[in-house]
Amino acid sequence: MSKSSQPQSHEAILLDVRSLTKRFPMVLANDQIDIIINEGEIHCLLGENGAGKSTLAESIFGYYQPDEGEIRFAGDIVEITSPSEALKLGIGMVHQHFVLVPTFSVIENVAMGLDSPGMLLNLDAVEKRLTELCQDYDVEIDLKARISDLSVGEQQWVEILKALYGGVKLLILDEPTAVLTPQESEKLFGVLKKMTSDGLAIIFITHKLKEVMEISDKVTVLRKGRLIDTVETKNVTKAVLAKMMVGREVVFHVEKEQIQKGEPILEVRDLWANNDRGQIALGGISFALYENEILGLAGVAGNGQKELIETIIGVRKATRGEILIGGEVITHDSPRETMEKGLGHIPDDRIREGLVTEFSVAQNLILGQQRERQFRKGYFLDKEQINRHAQSCVDSYEIMTPTLESRAKFLSGGNLQKLILAREFGMEPRVLLANQPTRGLDVGVIEYVWEQLLEKRRNGDAILLASEDLDEILNLADRVMVICQGRIMDVFDIQDVKIEEIGLLMAGIEDASC
Repeated sequence: MSKSSQPQSHEAILLDVRSLTKRFPMVLANDQIDIIINEGEIHCLLGENGAGKSTLAESIFGYYQPDEGEIRFAGDIVEITSPSEALKLGIGMVHQHFVLVPTFSVIENVAMGLDSPGMLLNLDAVEKRLTELCQDYDVEIDLKARISDLSVGEQQWVEILKALYGGVKLLILDEPTAVLTPQESEKLFGVLKKMTSDGLAIIFITHKLKEVMEISDKVTVLRKGRLIDTVETKNVTKAVLAKMMVGREVVFHVEKEQIQKGEPILEVRDLWANNDRGQIALGGISFALYENEILGLAGVAGNGQKELIETIIGVRKATRGEILIGGEVITHDSPRETMEKGLGHIPDDRIREGLVTEFSVAQNLILGQQRERQFRKGYFLDKEQINRHAQSCVDSYEIMTPTLESRAKFLSGGNLQKLILAREFGMEPRVLLANQPTRGLDVGVIEYVWEQLLEKRRNGDAILLASEDLDEILNLADRVMVICQGRIMDVFDIQDVKIEEIGLLMAGIEDASC
C-alpha cells in the first residue's frame, strides 16, 4: 500500500513507521514498509516464512537499526538504537524464546529489568505492583515461584508482566500462542482485549489465520519483504488474507477419505527414556499405529514429543520398554537400521536436523542413501545418477532451486521442507514420523504438505503426526493421542474429539469433566 492510500484514522496514532527499509547481505528483508498502529488496537502482522515480519518487529524494538525510513512514536521522530531504548519509550516485546533466569523467582526476573538507581531493589514494591497487575488482568501465577517450576504458558505471562510493569504503551507479541493450550490461548486473547480497552496497543505476529480473524482489529500483510496491504479485519476473510500472503488462491480444507485401517505396523510398549539432562522424558508410553492411518500426537511443546520420535528412530536410547515395526523388535537399533526397516523421519528443525545446508540440493536428496549401490560406482559416488535422481525429485516436488549444485542454505523454508519430503518419501517408508511438518511454512506450502501426507495414507502407509497446531491434527488425523509431561493422557477417534477436552488433557488435567 502506498503512503497516499494509507487509511486515515480518527484514533490517536501511537506508532507511525514510514518507508522502513532493512538490508542484510544478499537479502532485502524490508522494502519501504509503512505501518500505522493506533492506541487501543490489536494489529496483526501477517506473512509467510521469510516475509519480513520479525525483521520489521525487531527494527521497531531496536534490535535492528533500519537502513532507511523513519519511526514516529507518540508523535515524535525517534531513533531506537537498542531494546533498552525501546523500553524507555514504552515499547515492549515478547519473543518466541523467553528471556528469563530459570533459578530466579517471577518477582526477581521482573526486578532485574528495572532501571533503578542504587544497588538494592525494593522487591516488596515490585511484588505489590505485580499483584495489582495480576488482579487487573485476572492472571493467576505464583509470583514467588522459580521460573523453572512454571509451565511454558506461565513463563509467557511473566514476560508479559515484565512489559506491563515497565509501563509499555505498545506491546509486540511474536507467535504468542505457539506454546499454549487452546484454553490458555483463549485466556490470553481475553487479557489482550482488556489491555487494549485500557489504551495499550498490540502488534500480534502470527501465521495462524484463524487467530487473525479472532483477535485483530487490523492486519498488515507482508510478502517477500514488501507491504501488500493494511486492512480492517472485519472487511476481509481468511481466503482473502491467504491470497494476499502467497499471491494465489488457497484451499483450507483437504479431502480425507474414510479408509479402513489395516494391521498394526508400529507398536510402542511401556517405553521410557530420558531427556538430554538425564531426567525422565517418557514415562511408560504405549500405543499402536496402523496401516492407512494418521495418528495425531497433540501436546504443548516440550512434553516429550521430540524425545518419543527420537527414541523410535534410534537417535535416543530407551531405558525401558519395546518398539516394534511389523512385529520385529527395533528398540535398540541404530538410526540407519531403523531406516532400512521402513522408518522415515521429518524432524521438527529442518535446518539443524533435516539437512546439511552447506551441501548441495542434490547431495541433500541422497542423505542416508549415499552407501546405496544405485548411487555409487565402486567406491565412488555416481554423480550422474545422483543428479538424475535429484532432478526427478525437484520436478516431482516442485522444489524451486537455481541449480542442483546450489547449496541448500539458499533455499526458502518451504523449498527446504519439500526437499526433506522428496528424500524421505523417495525411500518409501512404511512408517513416517512427522514432527511439526508445517512449522514456519506459509499457507500454500502447508496445503502441499497436507496433500502429500494424505497420499501416503492412501497408499497404505502409517504416519505419526506430532503437531502443536490442533487444526492441523483435526484436518489430517484419524485418531488423536494427547501427551503431557511424557505420558499419554488419552487417545480419541477423530469423530469423538472435543477441543475443550483435548486442551485440558494437554494441560495435564485428566478428569476433563471437571
